[in-house]
Amino acid sequence: MIPDIISQADKKMAQAVEFAKEEFSTIRTGRAHPAMFSKLTADYYGTLTPLQQLASFQSPEPRTMIVTPYDQGALHAIERAIRDSDLGVNPSNDGRSLRLQLPVLTEERRKEYTKLARAKAEEARVAIRNIRRHANDSVHKLVKDKEASEDDARGAEKKLDTATKRHIDAVDDLLKRKEAELLEV
Repeated sequence: MIPDIISQADKKMAQAVEFAKEEFSTIRTGRAHPAMFSKLTADYYGTLTPLQQLASFQSPEPRTMIVTPYDQGALHAIERAIRDSDLGVNPSNDGRSLRLQLPVLTEERRKEYTKLARAKAEEARVAIRNIRRHANDSVHKLVKDKEASEDDARGAEKKLDTATKRHIDAVDDLLKRKEAELLEV
């Protein structure tokens, strides 16, 4: 019973780290990459559809992105979604695709994105700690119901603390890399 609780908690913590990695990928750096558009949606025939499902993304140069819709009817909806987003990009439309020239990030904007990255990292840390707390509560409930011993509970707590530290360190490592990427000129 206790090994199952620890295993489940470890899986959930790993998912929290993966979620943090996805969140970091949406934060714009000086380079163009398709993950910047993963949270954007366009109104495609009355349905909000993720841009990743509507178009292909190519980056011929570090600060240039070419967005080619699979259906030409979606071109204007994609253009509107990108223009209205917080990316700070104005797409140029050639009738078949959109060309995005990403402006150089100002120091102020870099600091703003760094704050955003730190906030996302803290959300991930809180999620990991909550998973540990729930797992510890489950273990203590087993002890209370006399289904496990106090020694088993202490061992489980140590294992959960070790897993928690490992996953929080992973989030911190992701944050350091993202900050270095953001502050790189």
